[in-house]
Amino acid sequence: MLQSIEAVAGKVTGGTPALEKALAGEELSYEDGVQLMNDENLFLLGAAADRLRREMCGNTVTFVASYYLNYTNVCAASCPLCAFYRKGNENDAYTLSTEQIVSRAKIAIEQLGATELHIVGGFHPKLGLEYYEDMMRAIKASYPNVIIKALTPAEVFFIARLTHNSVKEVLSRLKSAGLDALPGGGAEIFHPEVRKKIVIGKCSGEEWLDTARQAHELGIRSNCTMLFGHIEKPEHVVDHVIKIRELHKKTGGFTTFIPLKFSLENTELEQKEMIKSESPSPYDLRVIAVSRLLLGNVLKNLSVYWVALGKKIAQVALSYGGNDMVGTAYSEEIFKAAGKSSGTSLQELASMVREIKREPAQRDTFFNIIRRFD
Repeated sequence: MLQSIEAVAGKVTGGTPALEKALAGEELSYEDGVQLMNDENLFLLGAAADRLRREMCGNTVTFVASYYLNYTNVCAASCPLCAFYRKGNENDAYTLSTEQIVSRAKIAIEQLGATELHIVGGFHPKLGLEYYEDMMRAIKASYPNVIIKALTPAEVFFIARLTHNSVKEVLSRLKSAGLDALPGGGAEIFHPEVRKKIVIGKCSGEEWLDTARQAHELGIRSNCTMLFGHIEKPEHVVDHVIKIRELHKKTGGFTTFIPLKFSLENTELEQKEMIKSESPSPYDLRVIAVSRLLLGNVLKNLSVYWVALGKKIAQVALSYGGNDMVGTAYSEEIFKAAGKSSGTSLQELASMVREIKREPAQRDTFFNIIRRFD
């Protein structure tokens, strides 16, 4: 560890050429990223990512009071990576009415203090665009100040195809109805070599990126994610992060990048024994650190999703490039379906941050600080 600190301080050059480029503030290439994934010492890598994090974001770790509202688990897609979806005829298949959605929003805002509603669901084959418009208008009628962060680029693309509208038309109508931002899900891994094996019935990586681009051009900002720890190779991770970086250079529309650790339990990938165990923590930390270095000074925020990583590894990941803990994840169902416990409080997140000698702060969806904790 001492060597890593000295290296980051510029006193020792023990790292790979790619790490030296990162420490010099140079933008990393695809080849550099692959070298860091395959060859770099993990502690050197973490120290370099932590230094960049400190330069970009200071000592503050942020999180949002977020309520997860999954409006349906009925899905036209059949992704082997997902434990959440149902086809519609199962006993536990559901689709919420507008009244039920507003009722849940009331609990989220009035009882739990949520400042954003994170609304995602399956690709329901029978819901028209009006369903989503009505949902958003009804929420805003009762709670005009809550941020509606709803429908991933993958969902937007599906709705456009289903309703025979352009992506731009869907986004424009949803924005008029009250949509404020998009979540970053559905990205999975962009590279078709892996995507075709883990995604069935969902947009391509290029279609996801193009949908995000169109949202940004309409003034709708979004998160972006990457699902790792399944059948991908280091090259696919690097390819994915660079595509995010390059789009953000053009639009400036991403709020944060969230590397999501794949959760195995109850998925088809587990049942078919394509994957027998979840990725080890050193690999998780490597992915997070390399993501920070690849994003460089282009995208400021890198979020650590404690629901998928577990709270203890999430704390470690905050020293490997992370500056944000996503949020409280009240009522989260998708990772819960894959065996992960979810839901915490602002106070617990603040305590987790304090334990690692950082400064906790509650933010809004767009990374404006709402309050700091003593």
